Formats: sequence, C-alpha cells, structure tokens
Amino acid sequence: MDNQNSFGSRQMFQGNWTCSQCGAAITELPFEPSGDQPLFCRDCYRQKRGNRPARQSGPRQMFQGNWTCSQCGAAITELPFEPAPDQQVFCRDCYRKNRGN
Repeated sequence: MDNQNSFGSRQMFQGNWTCSQCGAAITELPFEPSGDQPLFCRDCYRQKRGNRPARQSGPRQMFQGNWTCSQCGAAITELPFEPAPDQQVFCRDCYRKNRGN
C-alpha cells in the first residue's frame, strides 16, 4: 500500500484493509499499518475510544530533578514524566527538533 494522499500536514496511506470489528472496508488511514495490530473503521474506532476512561483534566503533573539533555547537554530541571535512569531526555528545543524527524 503506498502513500498517495496528504491531508493537511498529515500523511494518509491508501490501501485495501478490513475493519477488525465490523468487517467494513477501509481505504485510507493516517498511519501505515504494521500488519500485526487490528485495524478499525472510523465508527468502530470512535465507539471503542468512547469506552475509555476520560483523561484527567487540569494541569499536567511535572517532575522536578537535575537532568542533562542527551543531545546538547543543557540542564533540565522539570519534565512532564519521570524518566528511567537509563532513559535519554531532551530539553524542549532538542525535543522539538527531533520530533520533526
């Protein structure tokens, strides 16, 4: 299946897939399926997503610490997650640069 379309800045992948839940035809997805995960049409995806617990609202929990950016060496004192000791962490600027890749 090849990438034939673009919706805004998001790539869309064209193909002939079947919804794992209802059997409906799926011809376009915003990601390239790996083949080992179930695929869902929009209706089944929305239904399945609606059954999830709601996200917590309010400010995101931040973790304080003394880390060093794995790319540029800048000091990092606050992160939106608590990294594992062997996990790479990036400052905001390096994270944004890497996200585009």
